[in-house]
Amino acid sequence: MPFLTDQSGRTISLQNYPKRIISIVPSQTELLYDLGLDEEIIGITKFCVHPEKWFHSKTKVGGTKQLNLKIIHELKPDLIIANKEENTKEQIDELEKYFPVWISDIKTLNDALSMISSVGEITRMQTAAQKIISLINKNFAELKPKTNKIKTAYFIWRNPYMVAGGDTFINDIMNYCGFDNIFANIERYPQSNVEELLIKNCKLLLLSSEPFPFKQKHIEELQSQLSGVKIILVDGEMFSWYGSRLIHAPLYFSRLLAEMEK
Repeated sequence: MPFLTDQSGRTISLQNYPKRIISIVPSQTELLYDLGLDEEIIGITKFCVHPEKWFHSKTKVGGTKQLNLKIIHELKPDLIIANKEENTKEQIDELEKYFPVWISDIKTLNDALSMISSVGEITRMQTAAQKIISLINKNFAELKPKTNKIKTAYFIWRNPYMVAGGDTFINDIMNYCGFDNIFANIERYPQSNVEELLIKNCKLLLLSSEPFPFKQKHIEELQSQLSGVKIILVDGEMFSWYGSRLIHAPLYFSRLLAEMEK
């Protein structure tokens, strides 16, 4: 496997199957664990909280957007697994001068499945990867979305409020649930405000647990300004982690939708 093409269209060269891997993407770190690569993973970020075993035992290489390049060089990886959105271009450009860097670029569930398949191939864990993909497909096939789509906004940040736009993985997952993203015509993560939600006739506001940790107090703060809008806290990992956690996401969504009907 001398040459590989990653999801950003770049070609990387690997002389052998990697044995010293650094993951700088939390959801992909969890995937690597579920693929059974305990010995191969030598470094993760401080945000790679799953699995807990690795969080407490693996060497930390900084944050996803503030990597400690000195530690990475000391670890001498033969592969770094990154993501176009979660990591900064400047640091990736610097790292790929010295190490093979495989970059994922994920905006849809299909992109995520393709990434899982590719990572399985790169690490010689194709069988485990295909089992994960089969489970994800099976569980999403059983998910019953809302039949009457509800106008929805998904907040990822506060001060200023920021929402998930239409070209994001979160938007694709919202569609699987039957949530009609009122910001689907805008790219990336635009800023918004209460007035705009009212103008767009928002009926459901989802407050994510990450990257900003919305709490009950934020529901109360917003509810006074958004009469008639249902506001609920949601697990951001289920909406935005595109690794093996997707196996469990459909059950979470089913329970969320059932709770909303009460």
